[in-house]
Amino acid sequence: MSPQNALDTMRRLSAAVLAVSRHLATDEVLQTIVATARELIGAEYAALGIPDGAGSFAQFLVDGISDEQWAAIGPLPRQHGMLAVMLQDPAPQRLADIRQDPRFRWWPKAHPEMDAFLGQQIRDGDEILGALFLANKAGGFTRDDEELLGVLAGHAAIALRHARLYERERELAITRERNRLARELHDAVAQKLFALRLTSQAAADVLDADPARAHASLEQVTLLAKEAAEELRSVVVELRPAELEEDGLAVTLRKHVEVLDRVNQTAGGPRVTFEGADVRALSPAAEEVLLRVAQEALHNALRHADAKTISVRLHEHCPAGTQACGGALLEVVDDGAGFDPAAVRRAGRSLGLVSMRDRAKSVRGRLDVSSAPGKGTTIRLEVDRGRAA
Repeated sequence: MSPQNALDTMRRLSAAVLAVSRHLATDEVLQTIVATARELIGAEYAALGIPDGAGSFAQFLVDGISDEQWAAIGPLPRQHGMLAVMLQDPAPQRLADIRQDPRFRWWPKAHPEMDAFLGQQIRDGDEILGALFLANKAGGFTRDDEELLGVLAGHAAIALRHARLYERERELAITRERNRLARELHDAVAQKLFALRLTSQAAADVLDADPARAHASLEQVTLLAKEAAEELRSVVVELRPAELEEDGLAVTLRKHVEVLDRVNQTAGGPRVTFEGADVRALSPAAEEVLLRVAQEALHNALRHADAKTISVRLHEHCPAGTQACGGALLEVVDDGAGFDPAAVRRAGRSLGLVSMRDRAKSVRGRLDVSSAPGKGTTIRLEVDRGRAA
């Protein structure tokens, strides 16, 4: 290998290693490792599989195969043939032609033809986390290729280990949040419900003897009921849905809106509706921001707008004057009292707008607030796919 080629190899390897240490989504890190392995070693195809414990794969990342080819191949592969070998045998698998190996079985009709093959386990100590493999290299794979793939497999293991630690920490955070919400429900809502019961009983006791006093008590019941509903809304809005990573942004938003709508219908509040579908290729950070901005906008509308309807819309973003669509467009619209944004700024109030703008800025999104007294409010957030990644 020439000095220049060695330098290029070190640069690309360094980029893959740095991807593991950055705060990137695990899928992004693993995809970087797969692409780097294919480019550095000079293979036509590369793939990385994470078993699901049930004979198939929870994840299967590829490089060198088009989206059309991948779709034509069909469902994720089962653990058979050489895939099964790599998940059972710790030794690297370096073959001149995989089709001539007795352990080879078959592949789907649309699967590309492969000959030279190099595979490596991804391990964390004695635990097998997955397999990283390459196929089709002119002249076959070398021992140097095998060693380099082993290094990349090691970094894939680090990325997966980080993902597991993150998941455990996330579960602990969710548990802590639920415990906090339970305490808030007990301390705020439960106490107001207790006061409601006492006040309504007092009204019943004096209804015949002192109608004016009973009327005053019933007005207090109405006020307490409104305060209890607002406390409950606050708790629901603060709850961070645990399903974002599992269900996706659209489903998580829909569930959140449905819960708020049920709470508000019970308390005689506004209708809250959702319209939209998931937007592809958004980073986890962008999805988190879109969710949080929607929650903050809903919180403001429910507490301050005195609206009859609040709608949340999530769609793919198609900029005006172009035919290209990419990224996400979130809108939270209410038909409530509205406000003067300039007057709010002069009064030193924010209504959560500063927080929403900061969140939008963190993913280079564009937040627009449109409102006027008596005209309702529209919160609009645009996040471009390229900027959000």
